[in-house]
Amino acid sequence: MFNLSGNIKEGPGIPESRNQDEAKVMDLCNQTLTNCASILTGISHEMRTQMNAVVAFSFMLKNKDYSEEEREDFSNQIYSSCEQIISLFDNFLDSAIIDTGNSKAEPGICDPDKLINNLISEFRATLKKDRYKDLILMTENQSLSPAECIIDTNRLTRVIRNLFENALSNTKAGYIKAGYYFRDDRLTFYILDSGQGYAKNKEFLQSRDIAIPLARFSDTYSAVNLALTRKLIQLLDGSVWIENNGSTGSGIYFSIPAPTAVSAENVLNKFSNTMSTI
Repeated sequence: MFNLSGNIKEGPGIPESRNQDEAKVMDLCNQTLTNCASILTGISHEMRTQMNAVVAFSFMLKNKDYSEEEREDFSNQIYSSCEQIISLFDNFLDSAIIDTGNSKAEPGICDPDKLINNLISEFRATLKKDRYKDLILMTENQSLSPAECIIDTNRLTRVIRNLFENALSNTKAGYIKAGYYFRDDRLTFYILDSGQGYAKNKEFLQSRDIAIPLARFSDTYSAVNLALTRKLIQLLDGSVWIENNGSTGSGIYFSIPAPTAVSAENVLNKFSNTMSTI
C-alpha cells in the first residue's frame, strides 16, 4: 500500500522493520567506490600486477636473444598493460567525481548516427590487433534516427566505450555485436558478446554492495568499469539492464532520452510562416 506521497506505508503482513531495511538498501545504493576498501585494495593489486608486467617485458625487450617477432609481442604486452592502467584510473577517478555530486549532464546537439558509426569504426580498428584475431565485430541498426538529438555526447561516448571494453575483457574468441535503435525519443544501445562474463557482469551491475561480487570474482577492472557505466547512465536519466546471450555471454543494454533537436533554420521558417504582409 502507498500513502499520498508515494511511499510505502505499513499494513497487515508488513513488518515494522521494513522502512529500516529500505534505508539500509539506500545506504548501499549510495556507497562510493572511494569508501569501498576492497576496491582500493583491488586497484592497488591490479596496479602492481600491470607495473610488474611492464618492467618484466621491458627487461626482456632489451635482450637481443629474442627474435623480432617475440620482441614485438613484448612491446604489445607493455602497451596493453599501460592501457589497462590508464583505463582503470580514468574510470575510478571519474566515478569518484560523480560521487562528490559536482558532476551533471551537459546535453548538446548531436548526430547520434554519426557518433555511433565513428565509435564502431574505432572498435573495428581495435580488433585488427593480433591479440584480438579470434574476435569479430558485428553491427546492426534497427531504425534510422532523427538527424539531430539533444544528448550529452561526451558521456554517451564514454558509456559505449566502457561497454565495448567490458565485452573485450570477457571474450577471448567469438564475436561482439553492437547495435542501437530509436523509439519514442529514446536511444537504446546494446553490446552483445559470446564470452564468459554474464554471471559476473550481472552481479556488478545489479549488486547493492559492490564489495560482495568483487570478493567472489576478484575482477577490479570490470567492477570499476561497470560501476562508472551505471553512474553515467543514471546521470543521463537513463536505465541499464543485462540479459543472457547464449549460455555464458552477456547482452548489456541501456536507454537514454534523446529528444529531437529543432534546427535554427526550422525555427526561422516557422516564424516567417506566421508573418502577414501589411
